[in-house]
Amino acid sequence: MYWDREGQENTSATLEAAIKYARSKGIGHIVVASSSGATAEKMVDCGLEVICVTYQAGFKKPGELTIKKEMKDRLESSGIKVLATTHLMAGLDRALKFKFQGVYPAEIMAHTLRMFGQGVKVCIEVAGMALDAGLIPHGQEIVAIAGSGKGADTAVVLTPAHSQYFFDTKVKEIICKPREFEHH
Repeated sequence: MYWDREGQENTSATLEAAIKYARSKGIGHIVVASSSGATAEKMVDCGLEVICVTYQAGFKKPGELTIKKEMKDRLESSGIKVLATTHLMAGLDRALKFKFQGVYPAEIMAHTLRMFGQGVKVCIEVAGMALDAGLIPHGQEIVAIAGSGKGADTAVVLTPAHSQYFFDTKVKEIICKPREFEHH
């Protein structure tokens, strides 16, 4: 499915399509990018193992998570695992960019994936982060959900690889994504 344009107005339909796909194919794990936790919270009681990947501490303000403690606690008490860790396609390369104003391999990889839309890039990234954290099984297809800012507009079926084997990641299907999008 293709949405006319990116944005949070696609959230409900994206989540519905992703959950329906996962159930129909027997995929038990969904990784959802959610900076505030609001998108992940919409997946409570969906009957699947949900992992919410949020921004690392310090992404917006030093030492602080973007997800509020109350939301994190609510998600975890409802069975949704919450992961806040270094972004797969940022990390030390971003430190080099900020310090020396250069372009580094992980950033080139991220910009290349953004040609398919911000959501596709983030789906691949958060799936790898969840795998590296041991929150999803290795070698199995999962569904990843992401967006282009707030909410969700993209869902992808993939078999992620650990970060050191990133190029072994297999994107199997795109469930939905926006046709029109900005490069972020």
